[in-house]
Amino acid sequence: MKTIETVTELDAQLSQPTAGVLEALQAIDGDFIVLGAGGKMGPTLARMLRRGLDQIGQSQRRVTAVSRFSSTSTVQELQAHGIVTIRCDLMDRAAVQALPSAANVIFMAGQKFGTHESPELTWAMNTVVPAFVAERFTRSRIVVFSTGCVYPLVPADGPGANEDAPLTPLGEYANSCVGRERVFSHFANQHGIRTLLFRLCYAIDLRYGVLCDVASKVARGLPIDVTMGAANVIWQGDANARAIQCLSHTTCPPIALNVTGIERVSIRWLAQRFGDLLKREPIFVGQESSTAWLWDASRSYELFGPPSVSLDEMITATAHWHMLGGSVLGKPTHFEVRDGKY
Repeated sequence: MKTIETVTELDAQLSQPTAGVLEALQAIDGDFIVLGAGGKMGPTLARMLRRGLDQIGQSQRRVTAVSRFSSTSTVQELQAHGIVTIRCDLMDRAAVQALPSAANVIFMAGQKFGTHESPELTWAMNTVVPAFVAERFTRSRIVVFSTGCVYPLVPADGPGANEDAPLTPLGEYANSCVGRERVFSHFANQHGIRTLLFRLCYAIDLRYGVLCDVASKVARGLPIDVTMGAANVIWQGDANARAIQCLSHTTCPPIALNVTGIERVSIRWLAQRFGDLLKREPIFVGQESSTAWLWDASRSYELFGPPSVSLDEMITATAHWHMLGGSVLGKPTHFEVRDGKY
């Protein structure tokens, strides 16, 4: 990965189609609709779809991005890249029913932060909205963004949770995400909808994510809690690519797939690495616990191979971004949280 200096270069990198994406787009037919496209990943995923279709000479196939779109600039940027935008409150059943049909649906909507103060909204967003969407798109392939937090904490020295592990997580947010999976699975089984549950665990770009969180604390001299001693991460561009490729792997009954990096990243080691790169001494609090949220992503590696961006490249690029004074989203991952209260 080349050095990234600007947001424009970063978004271009995050939306660059891989060879696997181009192959998947040629193998499946129809238009695409991305629901919840106004979040951290949605704009670059939609752009990757558009760029990929254009590269394989299928510009007539439509990519539609759907969101409440609190940012007008996001709408304008998507439209400038040839993506159709629709403002829609997915909590409005009639509005969901009025959305255009598409053979391929990527569902990215959900609620996480604020759950502790407003659990009822989180449950509505994460279980009622899926029911509306599954009702509407009974003839589509659906890739459903989920989370690795649907698993419980696992031994820190073990292999990590794989897709067959029981879904007995901590906290209302994680349990509402199990609810989201169950609702989509119910409708899939009822209507024969080809579905894949995309259990993504800590995608990062330079403006947010575990690496950004740790680098920011090192740079500002803030303490880093190492109680959650390790994590898995994956470059957002690779997560986008895997989500698109998963449209070729949807099934009924649905299957689940862990999507993250294979390396187990020690938070203490990561902070020390950023300390070396940023010329700051990291400050630590806490002690590594015997359990952590860790995931076994070997099945996704078997399907798609290793990600295109390595852990070392991500770390180097993140440190460079911070040294440049690059913008951050101000949305911490809260990977340190162990009780599920977000």
